[in-house]
Amino acid sequence: MIDTRTLRTDSLLLLTAAIWGFAFVAQRAGMGYVGPFLYNAVRFALGALSLIPLIVIRRRLLSKSSGRRAQSPPAVVAPIAAQEGGSGRLKRLAGVGGMTLAGVILFAASSLQQVGIVTTSAGKAGFITGLYVVLVPLIGGFIGRGSDAGRWIGAVLATAGLYFLSVGESFTIAPGDVLLLLCALFFAAHVLLIDRISRSIDPILMSAVQSGVTALLSFVVALFVEPVSASAVVSAWGPIAYGGIMSVGVAYSLQIVAQQRAHPTHAAILLSLEGTFAAVGGYLILGEVLSARAIGGCALMLAGMLVAQLSAIRRDRQTAGAGGGVGR
Repeated sequence: MIDTRTLRTDSLLLLTAAIWGFAFVAQRAGMGYVGPFLYNAVRFALGALSLIPLIVIRRRLLSKSSGRRAQSPPAVVAPIAAQEGGSGRLKRLAGVGGMTLAGVILFAASSLQQVGIVTTSAGKAGFITGLYVVLVPLIGGFIGRGSDAGRWIGAVLATAGLYFLSVGESFTIAPGDVLLLLCALFFAAHVLLIDRISRSIDPILMSAVQSGVTALLSFVVALFVEPVSASAVVSAWGPIAYGGIMSVGVAYSLQIVAQQRAHPTHAAILLSLEGTFAAVGGYLILGEVLSARAIGGCALMLAGMLVAQLSAIRRDRQTAGAGGGVGR
């Protein structure tokens, strides 16, 4: 049987994909009032702020459980909280640096995506952005996070599904497509970075820090390239609220928590299902009709997820049979 922790991890990744998929409607609506950088600035700031109560509550719970150490400052890097001396401080600094770098990469990816959506079709935007599902195992192979055949097959099936779901009969290259391809590259880098550092960093704190960095950088750019209007932000409060609290605050936190156990390629396959959820959201909320081509694309994406999942189950059984426990 599949490990219950693995099932919980996959459920968190699927929930993340669902939130991101339904956020596509909010993202398009919000762009009708504000520019891409201001939209990102406000929604990522809101996402970071929404996590502050959770960080405070978690700090109080940890303080109560630590007894005499209740007055000590909260650790940035959870597993090294008990360490003292120079090495502990260096690891804490490394944790802060990792969270900041994640925010810079997320800023680049989200900015390229927002601008790309403005200058190309929504269908192609979804497909090209989703190419990170193939870029993750490709880049991962160069940094020692290679993928087995099952994950590669799943990634290719998911990519084919994205194409049929998002792209029509004709496929032409628009200026925004190049930006979206760069966006996919940065999203792949973000997934791989989270895989590297998520096991040693408080996931809620990391989500808040990377969101805060993204918000700050987005606001600085918006001041120079876009009109910044408080009334426009108020007009777009609904899409911004969903994009900030759910897509940023909740979903990115779930991603970090889930990637503490999930292989990056496996995570990318499940997260790429946001395209399927976006299609479902368009059908349910906007009344968009799914063509046979789009339904076939959804089926291919689900097939890719199942192939990757069956591969994970087989590895779990082999590992358990060898006496090495269950894991990815």
